[in-house]
Amino acid sequence: MIRKAQKRDLEAVNKLLLQVLMVHYEIRPDLYIPNTKKYTDDELLKIFECESTPVFVYDDGGVKGYAFCKLLDYSGFCNLVPIKSLYIDDLCVDESCRGEHIGTKLFEYVKAYAKELGCHSVTLNVWEGNESAKAFYDKMGFGVQRTTREIILD
Repeated sequence: MIRKAQKRDLEAVNKLLLQVLMVHYEIRPDLYIPNTKKYTDDELLKIFECESTPVFVYDDGGVKGYAFCKLLDYSGFCNLVPIKSLYIDDLCVDESCRGEHIGTKLFEYVKAYAKELGCHSVTLNVWEGNESAKAFYDKMGFGVQRTTREIILD
């Protein structure tokens, strides 16, 4: 049910990306433009093909969720322990399928994949105001690593 994204998944992934965009737009209309695309189709296909940016889809007779990931390697920094980490850039479950534990299955798959690669951790960012996502990540065992703060200038 969970596999790497392929060209045939393009339309379904685009629909889910739009759902995520609209969640972010609702939270931060000062930053997000509604009904736009994060990636062109060509960019998405390149991401699908790249080993360092795996995209996993939950396919149960149709794509019902995805996890966009990025492999991060901190071995080139003098002041950091040389580790690898898998960053979840985006995780989405189709709004019509929420509550079916698809997000949990995707996350557990990503976590197992990261362990296979010898990663030290799995990391992600979540927007303030996205309380359902924060609750989900808390339930998955994530803790706060750091906090980004902002001041909006006039």
